[in-house]
Amino acid sequence: MTQFADFLAQRVLLRRTPVMVGLDPRADQLPACVLGPQTRPDSATVASAYREFCRGVIDVVAPLVAVVKPQVAFFEQLGPAGMAVLSEVIHYAQARELIVVVDGKRNDIGSTAAAYAEGWLGRGQSPWGADALTVSPYLGDDSLQPFIDVARAREAGVFVLVKTSNPGGPLLQDLQADGQTVYARVARVVREQSEQSRGRSGYGLVGAVVGATYPEQLAELRGALPGSWLLVPGYGSQGGSARDVAAAFDDQGLGAIINNSRGIIFAHTRPEYRDRYGDGQWQSAVEAATREMMEELRGETPAGRLART
Repeated sequence: MTQFADFLAQRVLLRRTPVMVGLDPRADQLPACVLGPQTRPDSATVASAYREFCRGVIDVVAPLVAVVKPQVAFFEQLGPAGMAVLSEVIHYAQARELIVVVDGKRNDIGSTAAAYAEGWLGRGQSPWGADALTVSPYLGDDSLQPFIDVARAREAGVFVLVKTSNPGGPLLQDLQADGQTVYARVARVVREQSEQSRGRSGYGLVGAVVGATYPEQLAELRGALPGSWLLVPGYGSQGGSARDVAAAFDDQGLGAIINNSRGIIFAHTRPEYRDRYGDGQWQSAVEAATREMMEELRGETPAGRLART
C-alpha cells in the first residue's frame, strides 16, 4: 500500500512544484468559444460546457502540476447534470495522472459521516473515487474519525478545515477557548491523527486547510503541524502571494500544496493575458498563468528546492 501523503510527496517531487489548480467553473466566466453567446442556457448545456472546459484545463496542467481540486458547489449548482460531469472530471484527471482533492467540505455525525466518507473517498473504491476530501471539523473529533478510517483503508487523504482564507473565518476560528484559539485546538486534533498515520515521507494522511491570506497563522500552523500536509487556498485572486505562503513549506520544499483557481483557469480574462491570448487562446493563458505561479513559488519560497532535486 502507498499511503496518501507519500503518494502526494512522490507526485509533487516528480512535477517539482507544489501548485494545485482549482477547478471552479463558472458559466459567466467561461470563454465564449466554450459556452457560446447564450442568454439563459439550461443546466444540461452549462454542464456540457463545464465538461469541455475542465477537460481543457486538465489537458494543459497535467504535464505541469501534481494535483487538482474540483469544487463540488459549482457542479452541484447544476443539479444531476452537473454532478454527472463532476464524476467525469474526477476520473478524467486521474487518467491524466493527477491527484484529485475534492473540495466538498463534508461532515456529519455517526453513520452519516461514514456514508459521506465511503461515498467520496478512494480511487477505484468508491462511487466518486476522490484521492482526498476536504472536511469540516466543527461537529467534533468523533465526526472526523469515519473519514480518517475510510481514508486509511483506501489509501486516501483528508484535509480538515483549520484556518480558512475567507475574511469571516476569524469570527469563530480565532475565538479563545481554554487559553487557545479554536483553530489551534482543531490543529491539535489534526496533529494527533497525522502522527498516527505517518508514512515514509514523514507526513500523515490527515492534512489541514490553512489560508494564504493569514500568513502569520500559516507560519504558526506549519510549526504546530510538522507531520501534516497543508492545503493552502487564497493564492492569486484572493490576494495571497508567494511570500505569504513561504512559511507553509518544510526545509525540503515539501509539506504544502498551494491552490490557485480563478487566477489560472480564467487567466484569459486577466489584464496581463487578455490582449495576448483572449478567449480564442484561453488554454495558452492557463498554461502561462500556471508557469508564472510555478516560477513565483520557486523564486520566493522553499519550493524552489524541488526544482533542484
